Amino acid sequence: MTSRGGRNGRMSVAKASKKPGNRPALEIDDYLATLTPEARSAVRKIRSAIRAAAPKVTESISYGIPTFRLDGRPLIYCAAWKSHTSLYPLTAAIRRAHAAELKKHETSKGTIRFPLATPVPIALVKKLVKARLAELRARGKQA
Repeated sequence: MTSRGGRNGRMSVAKASKKPGNRPALEIDDYLATLTPEARSAVRKIRSAIRAAAPKVTESISYGIPTFRLDGRPLIYCAAWKSHTSLYPLTAAIRRAHAAELKKHETSKGTIRFPLATPVPIALVKKLVKARLAELRARGKQA
């Protein structure tokens, strides 16, 4: 599948080629249909972990990638790339709270990456989603 280049030369496997009739994904299942089998499996596992940690989330596509919302606000995003999947946002507070576990994974300012060649760390995904839930709830109380 061809794609546009992303940051650092990474290529999104979810970007479909410019063939006639190709449209952007409207639902997560449409997004999954564009992925390689390895990427599809990894995103499905991440999706299940997110739903287990936050059963009240709603699903949508935003910025062309799966988005999980709580009370209409984005909770967490995930995406598949050529050689990894990513989970966003990874805030500074979450990075500090889970620093020991995150050392085992490639991270950047707001992202954690899971190589497609290794199993998705389901327990870590659930912890990160729960931490993100706590952040959103705390912000909601401040408003």
